[in-house]
Amino acid sequence: MLILTHSTLRNPAILKVRQLPRKFFGRVAVWPRGPLGFWRFMRLIIEFQAIRYILTLSPFIFIGLSWNALALPMAQAPILMIFMIWVVEMRILRVSKARRPRLIEGAEAERALDLLRVQARAALTKIAAKREMKRGELHLVVEQSELWRIAPLTYVTVQSEDGPEVVRLDELEIEILQEMLFQPPLTEALLQRVNQSQGTFLRDITFDARGVSAHARLAAALA
Repeated sequence: MLILTHSTLRNPAILKVRQLPRKFFGRVAVWPRGPLGFWRFMRLIIEFQAIRYILTLSPFIFIGLSWNALALPMAQAPILMIFMIWVVEMRILRVSKARRPRLIEGAEAERALDLLRVQARAALTKIAAKREMKRGELHLVVEQSELWRIAPLTYVTVQSEDGPEVVRLDELEIEILQEMLFQPPLTEALLQRVNQSQGTFLRDITFDARGVSAHARLAAALA
C-alpha cells in the first residue's frame, strides 16, 4: 500500500484534481519519496505498458540478435508479436470475464467490501476529528492495479470536495491509515481478488464530517 500525499511523493504535481475521485493508474507515473527497495521498485516499473511490451518481445529481440539468419523473418512476423503481447496482457496479467466469478464467492466479496467501508470510515473519523472538521465530505479512495498474478499494488488517497483536492496528510494521519485501513481479515490480496472478480479497481468511501461523534472529537483533542 502506498499512501499518496504531498510528503510521500517525488512528483506531487500529479495530485492535482479536476474531479473526484482522482484516478492514478494508467494516467500518471507515481514515484514515492524515500528508499523503495528492489522489489517495490520493480513492481512500480511493471505498471509501465511500454516496459511490459519490451519484456514480452525480448525473446524475439534476443533471437534476432543471436541468429542473423532469423532476424529478417522475425522482423516480418508482426502478427506473432501482437499475439504474444495479447496473450501476456489479456491471459496472463489479467483475468478473463469467464474466470472472474470463480475467484471468490459473492458473499465473501461483500464481507470484504463491508470491512473496507467500516475500516475506511473509522480512519476518516479520526482524521476529521483531528482536523476539527465540522462539515464537509472526505473521500478515502483505494485504487488497485488491474494486473493479476503479481503482488497487488494499492494507492490510497484522502480526497476532499473542498477544492477539489487530494488532502495534504501529515505523519500522524498517514500512520492512522497505515494502522487502520487494512486490518485482518481484510488484506490487499483479498481486496485484489474482490476487485478482479468484479472488474472494479477503484473504491471510493465517503464520510461526512458532521458524523464525527463527540467522543471521537474528545479523543482527538486529548491525543
